[in-house]
Amino acid sequence: MTTRQSARADVVPTSIVTTSVTGAVEAAFSEVGMVDMLPIQNDEEAVHKSLKKDKEHRQEGRLKKTPAKKRGRKKNSVRTLENSECIRAAMNQKMSELVIIAGAGPSGIATAACLNLLSIPNIVLEREDCYAPLWTKKSYDRLQLHLPKQSCELPNMPFPAAYPKYVPKREFIEYLDNYMNRFKVSPKYNRSIESATYDELTKTWLVKARNTITQEIEEYKTRFLVVATGETCDPFIPEIEGLHSFKGDVLHSTQYKSGAKYMNKSVLVVGCGNSGMEIALDLSNFGATTSIVVRNPIHILSKEIMQLGLFLFKYLPFNLMESIVVMLANFWFGDMSKNGITRPVEGPFTQKMKFGKFPVIDLGTAKKIKSGEIQVLPGITSIKEEEVTFLNGCSYHFDAIVFATGFQRSTNKWLKDDGDLLDEDGFSKQRFPNHWKGMNGLYCVGLARRGLYGSSIDAQNISNYIKSLL
Repeated sequence: MTTRQSARADVVPTSIVTTSVTGAVEAAFSEVGMVDMLPIQNDEEAVHKSLKKDKEHRQEGRLKKTPAKKRGRKKNSVRTLENSECIRAAMNQKMSELVIIAGAGPSGIATAACLNLLSIPNIVLEREDCYAPLWTKKSYDRLQLHLPKQSCELPNMPFPAAYPKYVPKREFIEYLDNYMNRFKVSPKYNRSIESATYDELTKTWLVKARNTITQEIEEYKTRFLVVATGETCDPFIPEIEGLHSFKGDVLHSTQYKSGAKYMNKSVLVVGCGNSGMEIALDLSNFGATTSIVVRNPIHILSKEIMQLGLFLFKYLPFNLMESIVVMLANFWFGDMSKNGITRPVEGPFTQKMKFGKFPVIDLGTAKKIKSGEIQVLPGITSIKEEEVTFLNGCSYHFDAIVFATGFQRSTNKWLKDDGDLLDEDGFSKQRFPNHWKGMNGLYCVGLARRGLYGSSIDAQNISNYIKSLL
């Protein structure tokens, strides 16, 4: 038998490995959505298993081994080793070009879609079992976008013309579903990221995520990491003396669906942002005796005044535009100080830029407050069973308390070496317009307190920037 024939016999198992690994890599990266992408550890295991299987086949005689000259076999063994190393090198290179996106909310979905359009492979890791969980599982029934739909579109796909100007929850979820299908965004669900560390030696991020179903730890190695966990992450309920003793229902706004079950009951809403105000309105509409805690001055605007302000901003100096908006709001709502609501010294848009505090877009709550249908109360001092005592010394009986007290971000618990990208609250620390760009391939989207419009801009900027580096 010739050396050439011997070489062919020895190459057979290598060809099997090449086909299995290279095929898996090509399949994983051929579709930009990365639906079937496996973690790094699984790919390495596949290589070892395939090599082990080939060895067993040899020992069992399943692969015919033709006698060969010693020199030829040695030469082919080198080729086999080189091929395996090339496969691993190619696979590692592909992995390093992968973009890991943490979070499958609108921000993460938009980023993945933009990357897909640029043929940049990516994986979206989502700790919940669905996309946009705040919208799909953790929001009340009457929720709708508070800004016109043109200001809330994700990149490269406008809302359908048939949708109303202010898109309701159901239609927004439908829009997200169609968006993901159109741009082939396929998140990996039930993946809770436990750590993300940067390796200076390899210049890559190592992301460890727990599969919350199997409890296995998966590892992902990437050159680029995008934090898209959103402004609304972990529900927050403040510590209040005696809260544990309350006999009625205690729930966060993410658990509230509608006021139907609270008809003829007394309900306290804690928190006067847009969610708190709208939940109070919903409870009152369903016949609940409703009270709301308002501790600090707030801006209340109508949808029309808000939209006018955004329009005037294009043509007038900022201070003049804001003065007009405040003047119109005072005229429209009047003095509400006797009802327990005062306005801040700083304007609504100034507060949004400085503190990320969005003005309340009124949907009818203000009218009910002025008529006395909804009672405004100061901060809570203590709770004892069903009695809640307030800063003004008054106590009232309640059947339920709904906390619309916002969220905390847990990003800093798992993100290491963030290079000063995020502050202690998990928001972008950098100044606009480069707030999305960190060091060492780390980026954030939707963490600049600029809403869906800001998330869309961030997603496009990050995707284009990564493309320029490849």
